[in-house]
Amino acid sequence: MALADLAQEHIDDWITGATSQRRYLVRYFLKWTASRRLTHELTVPSIPRQEPQNFLDEDDRWPLLQRCLIDDALPADVRAAGAITLLFGPSTERLCHLTPEHLKLGDKHAHLVLGRHPVLLPPRLAELLRRLAEQPKQRPQLSRVRPGPRWLFPGMVPGKPISTHGMTQKLNRHGIPVRTARNAALAALAADLPSPILADVTGMHRHTALRWVAYARRDWAEYLAARAADDEDRD
Repeated sequence: MALADLAQEHIDDWITGATSQRRYLVRYFLKWTASRRLTHELTVPSIPRQEPQNFLDEDDRWPLLQRCLIDDALPADVRAAGAITLLFGPSTERLCHLTPEHLKLGDKHAHLVLGRHPVLLPPRLAELLRRLAEQPKQRPQLSRVRPGPRWLFPGMVPGKPISTHGMTQKLNRHGIPVRTARNAALAALAADLPSPILADVTGMHRHTALRWVAYARRDWAEYLAARAADDEDRD
């Protein structure tokens, strides 16, 4: 098979059928081939990790989301990035690389494109993102530097988005724990959505979505079993 004929289903089948963890390293080769237009953009899931252990409690998650939406004392970019993390749980890398083109503003509703299908935004979050999308673009001081795309979350270097480390540190510094907030958001979504829709909405790989849905269902089943046992003890 020629490289140009390589499709996502071929990669998915190969990843599923192989056993070595080294198979996930093919992502770097595929990034290189895509950058040279030898293949289409192809996705390889991350190396499977242990199940998530730390979650932001729901009693803390919703007040923190409310703070992101209404607290004018927080910087606008922190409020927007925090709200997106608390609601949809995208990876920090995907969050940092959002551009105004990912924001779809309509007459009545606004959507954000994180994966294949846009997600509906609360009005306050849509307004925050609209303001970020309309902020003046940084211009490079050197005229020879080619201007890059516009970013919703620009970094210190003109034409570059904020780094994942910088975004994580910024949110954590303002009281938004990125890892636990993201885990809580994904667990909530995985409890309600089938894995294909979860993958399409969040932009995660289908294998990752399958693991999250399996985790959420098992966690819910264990909760119901614990409740049933507790009720029997009371009787």
